[in-house]
Amino acid sequence: MFPEHLQQLATTIIAEAKRKNVLIVSAESCTGGLIMGCLTEMPGSSSVVDGGFICYSYDSKVSNLGIDLALLQATGAVSGEVAVQMATGALKNSKATIAVSATGIAGPGGATPNKPVGLVYIGIANGRTGKSFSMKNLFSGDRSAVRLATVETALTAIRQELDAI
Repeated sequence: MFPEHLQQLATTIIAEAKRKNVLIVSAESCTGGLIMGCLTEMPGSSSVVDGGFICYSYDSKVSNLGIDLALLQATGAVSGEVAVQMATGALKNSKATIAVSATGIAGPGGATPNKPVGLVYIGIANGRTGKSFSMKNLFSGDRSAVRLATVETALTAIRQELDAI
């Protein structure tokens, strides 16, 4: 279902998370669950995947992840600050050690002059290090390409956080 290189990355993440006794959770908007879908495609994922939140609407982001509604109204859902709050909200509402989030504009619509198609923020929250941050990305291609690039970048970020533990 996923390209071979993503399957290999997911397999590496699962092995490393098992070794370090880490649980992973996601909070996904533009990817609609593809990050967790890629991880759970691999055997052994049940020992490291705690769960995932698919929060597309403002209401869902507020009620499920505790995102500040005033922040959403001020910045829109596609911002670094929202990505961080999504990741920290997922971490708080799970038993996970590492949370990853994705919020962006996969297209073809929804873009503005300041937020083009392909703009995606990925958030990370690490319960062991106490670190949380976001990464701004500008991916190219159609909706599927943007979403797959987001999955790859999110998995790579998880892998890097595992290295930090």
